Amino acid sequence: MPTKSEKTVSVQSTLFDLIRHGEPAGGQMYRGHKDDPLSDTGWQQMRDAIAQQDHWDHILTSPLLRCREFAHELAAKKNIPITVAEEFKEIHFGAWEGLTREQVSEQFGDHQAKFWHNAEKHPPPNAELIQDFYQRIGTAWSHWQETLQGKRVLLVCHGGVIRMVLAHVLGLNAAQSMAGFQVPYACRSQIQIDHSEYGVLSCLVSHGPQLNA
Repeated sequence: MPTKSEKTVSVQSTLFDLIRHGEPAGGQMYRGHKDDPLSDTGWQQMRDAIAQQDHWDHILTSPLLRCREFAHELAAKKNIPITVAEEFKEIHFGAWEGLTREQVSEQFGDHQAKFWHNAEKHPPPNAELIQDFYQRIGTAWSHWQETLQGKRVLLVCHGGVIRMVLAHVLGLNAAQSMAGFQVPYACRSQIQIDHSEYGVLSCLVSHGPQLNA
């Protein structure tokens, strides 16, 4: 029991589970806004990453097929409300869209290495700037934290989106986060947001592939 001098602090927690889509049809490439569906392997990766005991109050999904189709299947299976959130679309890679890493190296030389070393200074030609991407995801992240406060939420999205969310949670800049995290297909991350009279505390609880395996 608290003493007279102690004060009970009320905390409301919001839990976000983030999952990257599985393998898309067509294999690995700079896909960005290129709207390929999941491959058969990708569907299996996603289904394997969800445990029977998993439950959410709401599902958010990127509008791109490699996220949206699985998210709708899961929402129907578990009878969970779902929202397609346009703002959680992947970064646009400009002239690199649809190219493999090998093709980018052949056509653009060392530009690819420079991008991963510092995405702010060396964006792909005609691409969405990493600073703009960081701001886009940050605005969406703040909006949905407030809108779904106190709930448990699944966000089905992309590697770049997860990296930018982690940047905001951990206080990293966009370039550090873009190069600093591995996000394999069907990788799951969990973030807890605690709201109290003292403010908002965000914490990365876990990050890694197939956490339910």
